[in-house]
Amino acid sequence: MNEADALATFSSISSATRLRILKRLVEAGSEGLSAGDIALAVDATPSRASFHLSNMSDAGLVVSSRSARQITYRIDFETVGALMRYLLNDCCKNNATVMACCMPAGKC
Repeated sequence: MNEADALATFSSISSATRLRILKRLVEAGSEGLSAGDIALAVDATPSRASFHLSNMSDAGLVVSSRSARQITYRIDFETVGALMRYLLNDCCKNNATVMACCMPAGKC
């Protein structure tokens, strides 16, 4: 991930609703959720949830698939991982204090 990609990805989760969507889709895992289920989970109207999902999709955080009339959204775990690697390795230069926050207790 380069700086421009990281900025676009961070920007796409820079609202409370989008961060809640990210968390909910991470919890849903590979099964994903429909736009309606996401809207209910984050207390947004379906059109508002779709607006946010579109932004997150443009940034590569969310992928979607269609089955008949239903669209299922899933988190792109590779993009989330790339963002975390960028933050830890490129921005923080593997700083020991920062890295310790990401390690299970007793592993550092």
